[in-house]
Amino acid sequence: MKMEESTLRELAFLRDLYIEPEWTQRFTDLFDQHVKLEDVGQDVLYMNAGTGGHVLALREKLDKKINVLAICEDEQMLKIARSKASLLKAKIEFATRIDQQQKFDAVFADASLVKPEELRNFIEELAENVKPGGQVSFYTPTSGSFGEIFSFLWEVLFNEDLGEHGAEAERLVTAFPTVSQVEEMTKDAGFTSIKSYTSNEIFEYSDANEMINSVLISRFFVPVWLGFLDEEKRAGVCHMMTQIINEDYGDMSFRFSVKATLINAKKT
Repeated sequence: MKMEESTLRELAFLRDLYIEPEWTQRFTDLFDQHVKLEDVGQDVLYMNAGTGGHVLALREKLDKKINVLAICEDEQMLKIARSKASLLKAKIEFATRIDQQQKFDAVFADASLVKPEELRNFIEELAENVKPGGQVSFYTPTSGSFGEIFSFLWEVLFNEDLGEHGAEAERLVTAFPTVSQVEEMTKDAGFTSIKSYTSNEIFEYSDANEMINSVLISRFFVPVWLGFLDEEKRAGVCHMMTQIINEDYGDMSFRFSVKATLINAKKT
């Protein structure tokens, strides 16, 4: 079902205000540590640029002669990104589509919100847009991410006989590919000289209530994780999971970890 424009507008606003600084930056910090920008060539593509935060930061580091095209996921994020670029007078072309005839010397991509089952196709799309010998760098969560949440989610779904008696929760746990599996997907897409870098990122909340009501979890992950439930049952599961976590943790804060992984590669 296609989202209403008002919902997309709200999600774009939340993406800019909360997700980019609280989530995306964990991955872009890893990118900035391990991606060399000295020899990116003349034409650079940034896929899933969101509201433009990271690509605008990269623009400042790149030679002014380099052309940068940034692809936003929807029109609402595009508006925010273009507004930022205008204020900063940044030389970036923002769009929501790519000219299939155009190939790039370097392709960078944010796959941190790409569904695990769609990651292989996403990597293949990157391969279609880069020139032979070109550089590709993308970042994504890998196996082990959200494990602390999924263990409690499995308990609730199993006890309430929801999601095929907990099978849906088990699928969530195993959905994120291992680093070696992401490397294999990258190789299958026609890349060589593949290098991976991983950082264990900790997200900490005062309690389960703060975690489950955070924008990151409530608006961007719960709808995906519990998409097989209607809104009422989804809310019930979140409530029960919050109760169980708070009973287990008492006055202690609640943490979960995410395995942020960066892949650098060359197109054959």
